[in-house]
Amino acid sequence: MNARQETGNTRLDDAARAGWLYYVAGNTQDQIAAKLGISRQTAQRLVSLAMSEGLIKVRVDHPIANCLDLAARLKSRFALDLVEVVPSDPTSSSTTIGIAEAAAAEIERRLRSATPIVMAIGTGRTLKAAIEQLPPMECPQHKVVSLTGNISPDGSAAFYNVIFTMADRVKARSFPMPLPVIASSPEERDMLLSQPMIQPTLALAAEADVTFVGIGDLGPKAPLYEDGFISEGELKALQKAGGIAEIVGWVFDRQGRMIEGITNDRVSSAALPSREKSLVIALAMGERKLPGILAAVNRRLVNGLITDERTAAALLASA
Repeated sequence: MNARQETGNTRLDDAARAGWLYYVAGNTQDQIAAKLGISRQTAQRLVSLAMSEGLIKVRVDHPIANCLDLAARLKSRFALDLVEVVPSDPTSSSTTIGIAEAAAAEIERRLRSATPIVMAIGTGRTLKAAIEQLPPMECPQHKVVSLTGNISPDGSAAFYNVIFTMADRVKARSFPMPLPVIASSPEERDMLLSQPMIQPTLALAAEADVTFVGIGDLGPKAPLYEDGFISEGELKALQKAGGIAEIVGWVFDRQGRMIEGITNDRVSSAALPSREKSLVIALAMGERKLPGILAAVNRRLVNGLITDERTAAALLASA
């Protein structure tokens, strides 16, 4: 590659980054200029270049070199089967922006297939944001199955359970899990999971071709606690036992080992599908989620990851 080509590619990288900050992250040109350390006029030209070069559709359509490099290194280091790294907004504290759009694109790509598939879906804020990005589709050949219960402790529908929203968007056959997210006792959980109407859903989840899940942290603002699924006492007990994160309610420690007892013996979620026979993709980013992401990829609780640049770099530095 000659110097002119290198300059051109770098220019497109800069344009793609500016375009992402403008169209996806919603920054003004003044904010882009400040974040990239350039003048407002240069920021304006880069955003215009991103559009004129066809890099901007609904999402940035140019692979940013650093993102590609980080993805390749993550894939190699943790033996993952799929990795996508999106740009980071340097000043944003969002744990969904960018990866929700990337996840939506990956979900859409798989649903466009004419070959029938079974897609399993977890729950949470990132997945909800991703599903809301999906365009209306007609996918009667596919089956979409929920890994988690959809009933909150007060009997209402769990707000971040996305199975019904997704079914409405893509018109696929949907298989919800009409259970509480966490049962009141291990005996109740066992009784509920043994019901004839639940067994086919559990069996279908185990056969999923591809699965999308979030990773929830177990800090003071843990989603399981904030959304009312566990009490403050249960949260502290899980933390004391070494719990750092959860996937569809299953709490695990820094080594990716499931915590014994406490709430794990009451979780009514399906088991994560086989990572040897299928693809289980986590959508997660941010400092609070970093220990959980690291544990999940090290233990191979997941074999796919959609994250952002900062988190990807931190994962590689921690490995």
